[in-house]
Amino acid sequence: MDIEAGTGSLARVPGAGRPVPEAEPALVERWRSAGGELVELLSRVRAHCGGVAAFRLGPARTVLVTDPQAVQHVLARHPERYVKRSHRARLLIGDGVLAATGTAWKRQRRLLQSQFTGTGMRRYEQRITEAARTTAARWEGYARTGQTLDVAREMRRFALDAIWRSLTGHALDDGTERELAAVTAVAAALPTLPADGTDARDAVAADLARIDAVARHAIDTARAGVAGHDGPGLLHVLVDAAAEHPEYTDRLIRDELVTLLTAGHETTATTLTWLYLLLDQYPAAREQALAAGGEGSAPRRQAVQALVHETLRLYPAAWILPRHATEDDTVARHTVTAGTDILVCPYLTHRDPELWPEPERFDPRRFTVPEGRPAHPGAYLPFGIGPRACLGVQFALRESTVLLEHLLPVHALSFHSRPTKAAYGMTVRPDGPTTASLVPPLT
Repeated sequence: MDIEAGTGSLARVPGAGRPVPEAEPALVERWRSAGGELVELLSRVRAHCGGVAAFRLGPARTVLVTDPQAVQHVLARHPERYVKRSHRARLLIGDGVLAATGTAWKRQRRLLQSQFTGTGMRRYEQRITEAARTTAARWEGYARTGQTLDVAREMRRFALDAIWRSLTGHALDDGTERELAAVTAVAAALPTLPADGTDARDAVAADLARIDAVARHAIDTARAGVAGHDGPGLLHVLVDAAAEHPEYTDRLIRDELVTLLTAGHETTATTLTWLYLLLDQYPAAREQALAAGGEGSAPRRQAVQALVHETLRLYPAAWILPRHATEDDTVARHTVTAGTDILVCPYLTHRDPELWPEPERFDPRRFTVPEGRPAHPGAYLPFGIGPRACLGVQFALRESTVLLEHLLPVHALSFHSRPTKAAYGMTVRPDGPTTASLVPPLT
């Protein structure tokens, strides 16, 4: 985020609502002087001003939204009033569905929607399972030899294999994995890149070239009709779309491919890494999930899914959702003027003690017992809500659950060290080493 100096007071604007309470400039200046993360400022603003609150980092005012009713108003009930503008990842994903707006977004979303629900998801079930089996076999090798592993890398490798199989029909090979490490590198660099677009692109030009080369080869292979071991993949759907929709140029197909690769493995890998770090702190949660039922049973699957959901509560896939108000509106009885930048922050909503008792505690039972979680849809939104909610929610939950069903009964991890903080970029990721050893499980 480009931070500029400047303060000001909130003037009352026309409409039925009250002015949005605004954080004192001194609060922002203390944060600025300390050089803290944006999430720390947002947390202070919410604590001082409530679930709809304003602050200034420059001449313009930004409104922070964490109250569940206000969240639902902005994202689900009136998305036409609160729009996405330029996505911070556009440098990486171009005009892919995550960054697209308006008519283009509707067209692209419509094409992809069917691939991630119902019949479309069943098409990818076996591919996800094969990726999980490959990971399980690799972990068996680590267990036999006593080799340490980097948990974050292992989870990226699994998630990338699952989405690569689903996109291309091919298992992920070592060479492709090495080249696609550039996706993670660019995604991690985005928050620190220069504000100027040309300078930003120059800073990651080598990594972007590697990504483009992999994408070009995959597109050419799909266009040649070469299907992988598992048959045609989602990339073939995109290539075939070009026959009826001329807007699906090679560049747009590349952008959709990279969008799906990025969103399809970064969030899942990060979630699974956090989950194992949390299980290291709360080992009883693993035992409780396995004790919920036998292998393959519905109760065990529900308990394993609860591990994932509780991890996503603490570390949501989309931790912050920027929007821009296109017209005057009233949100939770507060007036928001056209032109205001909005930050919806699931990370803070999920840690609100009025919604989630003991919010810092990892407790998967919130998602298995009656009334364990808030009923309001705006209180839990790890993938967003409304028409722009993540397309791949079911894919991400399915691949996470399948992998855990393969690994949890057989392996437990002992971390050699734990990251001391989180890094807030496209995702909330552990900021530090995640080296661990496999140990005999307690159950």
